[in-house]
Amino acid sequence: MPETQTSSSLPSDLTNALADGLVWAIFCAPDTKPVKLPPEEVSLCLEDPAFPPEGWGWLHFDIVHTRSRAQVEAIPSLSDDAKQTLTSTDGGARLEADGELVYGALPAFDDAASDDDRDVCVWRFAMRPNLLITTRRHPVPALGVVYRELQRKKTPENPASLVDMALLEFADTARRTMSRLDDQLDRAEDVLLLLDRDTDLGRMGGMLGQVRRRTTELRRVIAPVNRIFNDEELELPEWAEDDLRDRSERQIHGALDDLLALQDRARSLQDELTSGQAEETNRRLYIVSVGTTLMLPATFVTGFFGMNTGGMFLAGGDWGTVIAGGLCFLIMLGTWLVLKVTRLL
Repeated sequence: MPETQTSSSLPSDLTNALADGLVWAIFCAPDTKPVKLPPEEVSLCLEDPAFPPEGWGWLHFDIVHTRSRAQVEAIPSLSDDAKQTLTSTDGGARLEADGELVYGALPAFDDAASDDDRDVCVWRFAMRPNLLITTRRHPVPALGVVYRELQRKKTPENPASLVDMALLEFADTARRTMSRLDDQLDRAEDVLLLLDRDTDLGRMGGMLGQVRRRTTELRRVIAPVNRIFNDEELELPEWAEDDLRDRSERQIHGALDDLLALQDRARSLQDELTSGQAEETNRRLYIVSVGTTLMLPATFVTGFFGMNTGGMFLAGGDWGTVIAGGLCFLIMLGTWLVLKVTRLL
């Protein structure tokens, strides 16, 4: 770990103020476990681009409060554009490079209690070969996972590997979400293949709608990140090229391919469900039409004998009602036979 030095050009109260917005500050060296940075070395990391000379530091800020944002904006070793990125409220993904400095904003899932209720949030970073600064407005579980991984496994050689680890955690979480959605599609497909009169097509429609809504939300997040890594105009420094341009690009592109396949399957099942609903509607209309056709002669007979006119046929006999009923039945039977012969029934 580098020797402790005293900061001179930062504001005199910055060292004490860092504790208000600094979630953690650690020093990482290859093949060693991370160690906590003391406040004076935190100030040196922010002030001197050459510090630490061996290994690299990771400073993570919570910028919900105005004072925390002011601390980040006071870092002299960052460009104005990088500072604006670290403190911005914009929710879009971004990746930029300025010489040896790389900065941007990347997606992650929030810390909702239920995986189904998880929304996507954004965490921001700026890094050079020996320093990584990350900021967030909401707790980001992916960064916590990476922080714990550093305590158990071999420390990466540079901050770009840590950003890649955070993106891998995001991609893995997205794939687990897609796996649950795929299971829902499996259940919906089984029900559609075993379609019978007791099938609740409305419930199936709600299930497919939920899957399509969730996959659309994920695509709106993953697709821009994939475009960023495929941008030919993005020129990353050599020390970050392998981790961000190669590994991160592959895992994000793979997650997007899985998501597109899931969307295509959901649309196919939606089309099949729509076809099933149309078939069920036609079946019910067919039953109503047949019933209406069979009752049409009986309606004519009852209407005819219901006229209040003199000399009505069968009005004077004791068996008039029975004869009229039998006549209705015979006409209905004749109508049914005609429909069968003509193959309309």
